[in-house]
Parts: sequence; structure tokens; C-alpha cells
Amino acid sequence: MFEHKKIQDLNDFFVELNNRRDNGVYFYRINGYNEQIRDFVQSYYEEARLSGVVIEGRIPNPDEKNLSYYGEIMGMNFQMSTEFIEASLRKWLPRINAYQRETVAASIYGSLESMQKTGKNENMIRNAYIKFMCWLYYRFERIVNQLGGNKIPKILYEGEISKYELILISILSNAGCDAVLLQYNGDAGYLQMDPRSAWSDNLCLPGMTAFPDTFCLKQIQKESAERISRERLYGRKPQVQNCTNAWIKGDIFQDIKTNARDRGSDPGLFYNCFCRINGVEDKLTYMNELYQFQLEMKSSGRRTLILEDTIMPPAVDEISAVKRGVYSRQDQMLMDLSGNIRYAADQELQRLMRKAFVDVLLDEGEQPGINLNKLTSKAVYLICWLKRFQSELFSGWKLPEISLCIYFGGCKNGNEALFMRFLARLPVDVLILVPNLNTSCLLQDKFLYEINHVNSLSADKFPRENAGIHMGTAAYHAEKELDTLLYQSSGLYRDRQYSKANAVTLQTMYEEIAILWNQELKYRPNFSTVNNVVNMPVIFAKVSGVKDGNVAEYWKNIKKILTENTLLIRNVPYISHEDANPIKAYAAEFYKNGRLQKNRIKSHPGYQYGYLREEIQDYLLEKLQALIEQKSIKGTFVNGTEYTIVSTALNMPKDILRWIQRFDFTKKNPKAVYISTTEELISLEDAILMAYLNLIGFDVVFFVPTGYQTVEKHYSGKLLEEYQIGEYIYDLRIPDFDKISLDFHQGWINKIFKRGT
Repeated sequence: MFEHKKIQDLNDFFVELNNRRDNGVYFYRINGYNEQIRDFVQSYYEEARLSGVVIEGRIPNPDEKNLSYYGEIMGMNFQMSTEFIEASLRKWLPRINAYQRETVAASIYGSLESMQKTGKNENMIRNAYIKFMCWLYYRFERIVNQLGGNKIPKILYEGEISKYELILISILSNAGCDAVLLQYNGDAGYLQMDPRSAWSDNLCLPGMTAFPDTFCLKQIQKESAERISRERLYGRKPQVQNCTNAWIKGDIFQDIKTNARDRGSDPGLFYNCFCRINGVEDKLTYMNELYQFQLEMKSSGRRTLILEDTIMPPAVDEISAVKRGVYSRQDQMLMDLSGNIRYAADQELQRLMRKAFVDVLLDEGEQPGINLNKLTSKAVYLICWLKRFQSELFSGWKLPEISLCIYFGGCKNGNEALFMRFLARLPVDVLILVPNLNTSCLLQDKFLYEINHVNSLSADKFPRENAGIHMGTAAYHAEKELDTLLYQSSGLYRDRQYSKANAVTLQTMYEEIAILWNQELKYRPNFSTVNNVVNMPVIFAKVSGVKDGNVAEYWKNIKKILTENTLLIRNVPYISHEDANPIKAYAAEFYKNGRLQKNRIKSHPGYQYGYLREEIQDYLLEKLQALIEQKSIKGTFVNGTEYTIVSTALNMPKDILRWIQRFDFTKKNPKAVYISTTEELISLEDAILMAYLNLIGFDVVFFVPTGYQTVEKHYSGKLLEEYQIGEYIYDLRIPDFDKISLDFHQGWINKIFKRGT
């Protein structure tokens, strides 16, 4: 029989019998929680799972089959003696040795004797004995078989224990087992059965609180399974691990310059830093300091990778070089793809790469909204980028050397952020520089050290040697600061301040068209700027009929809105399907797989807009993509109309392109006036051009004195507003507007169409 001893430390549970004080066993109940207890339960659970018994909830009472089998083998006789119990154990548990039989028999007898002294009759004691024997056979045989060994078997019980369960665990504890009771609801129930704590001890540690609602053995099992799975994913682990930022002093540039051997002395660690600096300390010296810094890195022979603005996504050939399969499980995917990470020159670095790969992707896999396909895509990106930059970072690398990666501008998307997190777990100093405080960096990581400055500097390029360095003077930066004060959230706008815009078609009364026509966009209703994008209120309308049938007034009012930036269309159609269009031959090449191939278009010899400002070209292509995706032109994605849209939009006349080139999204916008007086049909190409100009930001008005259906028959929805202003008149001849005099009395229609100042 073993005596119960008190522990001095939770690790006493894991000491083998020969090394324990007084050769005792431990039986404790745990009624509270802290991190130390969590770690202990996790370790104790592993021990009980491997060489003991874990009980989650009550032990089921022996059922009819159990009792029938017991009666068949043992009979239902019972004698209150150790000799009878020992003889029964020899027959019931034939695999246990003489020492184990003797010890268990003595412990059972002692417990039954205690029950007898409390007034239990012979029948009750016999029933308890049979229950204990069945439980030993069906639930605890593996423990009984280990009694007496130097490695003490463990029992872990979770929940509210019953009286007979407590007696049996006490029997086994007295026979040589450690036992732990996890009591999430406290000690009150237990103390009703053992008010003096004679059978077990209550664990008391500093800082104990109530168990969290999420804490249970099932969660421990899940975490254990994940840990085992993770160990399998890693394969052979590296012998060193990262010590990130713990050694730095805070002056990041000086810290990075510190020799790797001077950063720390533990041979099991490599010392790197992972930092983001937002803003700049001094606008005048910032770029020069970076320039001098990269010169020092170069002269020291430090392996340095400088990235800026964006990391180009993997090309098709890079992706196709990654060996991969079809996966149904995350661990299967990670194990297979990690095989693509090879560094034959140094096996330790290869192990570090694979471990970092697994670590960051396991963490990423826990993010909301992630699924296996998305995670696989991210894993492929990591592998492609590692292969692309591996030689710059690690060519000829040996421990304890630390490479350097600088990302100038910050992470624009999740894949870039994941790659920076991956590099930061390798022997690499990772420095993220975000000088422009209006730029956001999506990187988040528990290891990241962050420095924030109040000054902002707009800079696109890292000042590398021989890379066209630009450094501002004091006057330049002062002007930029003044510019910021004047033109941000003030209602004032500098020339061409914005390069992106969205057109918003206004719903107005007819009379408002004349009022708005010559207004600058910034004065129109619903104008706004959000995230450096202008929302432009524009007019897209059809005017049907002639007011009071007065044709002369009708033409005069049209002349009044013909500004110098107005496209006047008086011959229907303006563009015919039969007209020569050099872009038609390439339309299918320019639009493939549901996307406009913008880079291919720009580099194509047939592209006609290459002389425009780069941001204007991007703007036009963006609006072309939008026009197709809106499917507002009938036949889009049905009969190939999307290719007609491409060829029409990329073949606009030079005058239109010049108006677009000088178009300032906050000021007066260019116009298009389309006059249709006959039954001649407006072409699909005309409808496309007008819808495209509307998206670009033109005011577009159709004058249709006949009231006939015209451009709308090519649109799949209501794109323009129609105004009925008077009677329909047919076969009007469009006059030469240069010969129309505007010198007449100020009638009310004249007031409606008066030119703005």
C-alpha cells in the first residue's frame, strides 16, 4: 500500500518512483485555473493518455452483458477476505503479477472494510465489490498491469465524481497510481463525500481563478492532436530558432548595422529584427540617411534585398514550377508543398525555411474567411517569392549571418504581409518603411516592432545607388506642407489633384440641365472626394420633342450649349459598323478570360493612346473594364458585343482624346451633343461611345425632336434620363450653328439655356 504525499511542485507528478521523496503517490483535485495549471493539465493528459486512463464524465455502470460475463466467469459468490479477493483477481485479471494482485487485493479489502464500518450491509458490499471488479476489467486493466513499476501510471478524471468512482480511484491510488480530479464547478460536491480531504488533497496555487468556459479535455485533445500533426509537418526540426527584437536597443538602423555575432551569445538562437517605421523623423535628411544606409550595407558585404511599392505577383512559369496536387486537408497540403522548399547548400537553413513556412500558414489558416483553396494559393505565392529572392538573401549564407530585406512603401495586400512575416522567422532583418502616412501597410504580427513619427513624406522609390535619386530642399518640403494644408479637406483643389474618378449620373428636372451645364463639377450636387477618388456628378440625358413647336428657338438653345469642349454629332450614325477600325483585329486578344489585358494592350503596336499621360491611359482602361463588367450594352457576353466595346473604346478620335487629356475631374467637364432628326438608326458603336464617355465624365445629351427610340434600344437598362419637352417634329434639317445669331430677347427658354459665367 502506498501513502499519499504532498507535492512541492507540479513537476513532482512526473518524477519516477525511485526518485520521489518517501516513495509516495499523489492524489490531487484541481478546482481553479491559471496558465501554470493549463500547462500541467496538458502534460498530465499526455502521460495519462499514454500510460494511464483518462475519464471524461462518469464511468458507466456495468450493464447486463458485463454482469452476465462476470457471473459466467466468477460466479456471484463473495467473501470478505483478502485471500478471496486475491484468488478472484488471479482468475479475473490473469495477466497481472503476484505483487499487483496482492497490492490491489489489499487496497480493495481496505476500502470495503471502511464501507462496512460506515454501516453498509453484506449485500451492498458484495454489489460494490462486483462493480469494482467490472470497472477494473473494462476500464482500468492497463493501469493494474503497470503497478509496481518505476514509471507510475496516471488517472485523470474530468467532472463531478461519484462516491463509488472516488472509492475505486482511491483503491488504485493506494495501490500505486497518481490521480488528478478536474472539478470545473468547485469542491462542494466532493467535500460532501470526503469532508476531511482524507482521500485526496486540494491544489492551491497563487493566482488561481475559475476555469474558462472553453477549457476542457476535448480542447486539450484537439490542441494535442494539432501539436502532433505540426511536429509531423516539420519533419526534422532546425537546431536554432529566431530571437526577434528581444536584443534590440530601439535605434533600428544602428541595431541592423550591429554585427550578427555581437547581438547575442546563445548558440541555439539567431538574432534578427522585424520592424516597421511609419512616417519620417526629419523630411530633409530622411532620403539621404536611407541612401547612406544602403551604401554602408553594400560596403559591408551584407546580403540585402530592397523591395519597393509592390511585389510583382508570381508569373505563370513561376507558379507552374511549384509541384502540387489536389488536397482535401490542410496538413496534407502543407506537408506536400513544403517539399518545394530546398536549399542544398545548407540543410539547417532549409529546415528553418520549412518550419517558418508551416508556422505562418498554420497561423494564416486560423484567420476568418480562409479556406483550403485560398490557403493553398497563399502557400504557392510564398514558395514562388522565396525562389525568386532566395539567391539575393542567402547565397553563400552561413550561421550566424543575418541578411537584410527592406520593403519601401509597406505591404499592399495579405500575400505581401505573409511573405514579410515568413522572412522575419528566418535569419533576416526585415525593415518596413512607410514614410507617407497616407499609405496604409496591412502587415500585422506579434513579433513586429513599430516606430511612429509624426512627419509624412511622399516618396515612391528607395534611394539606391545609381537609381535616379530625388531629394527635396527645405523650400520644396515647405511647399508640400502648404499644399497639404490648402488642398486636403478644404474644398480647394489644385490642378489635376486626382487621377481617379467615378461618374455619377444626376437625376434632375429638365430645367436644371441648363443651370448645371457650365458649372464646374465641384459645385454640382453630390460632388465628393473619398479616398483620393472623385465622385463626378454628370448629365446623361435624352431630350424628346420641340418646345411649343418653335424650331428657331430650338436650334438657338442647342447652340448655346456648344462649348469649345463639345463633341457635336449631327450625322447619324457617327460611327458605322462598316467603318475602318484597326483595333477590331486585336479585340479578342485584348479581352480574354473575363479580363481586359491592360499590359498587353499598352505594349501592343496597334495601341493608339500611348502618347497620353500614364494615369490617363490607366483611367481609360479602367473605365473600359467597368463598361464591360456592367453589361449595360445589350449583347455583352451573349453575342460578342464585349469585343465591339473594346474596339470602339480604343479607337476614339483625336479631338476626344485631347479633351480627356486636359480634363480636370474637379472642374468643367467635356460635353457631347448628339442630334437625331430622322428615322436613321443610331449604331451600336455610337451607343457604346456615348456610354463610355459618360463613364469617363462627359456630359452627354441626345436631342431627338422626333421622339423616336434611339440610343436606348442598345442599352440593357435605364442609363440616361429622358425629358419630354414638347411636340414631335419630323424631318428637320440641322442648321449651320455658326450662322445662328444669339441676339434676341430673353425668353424663358433662353434663360434656361443661358451660358454660365
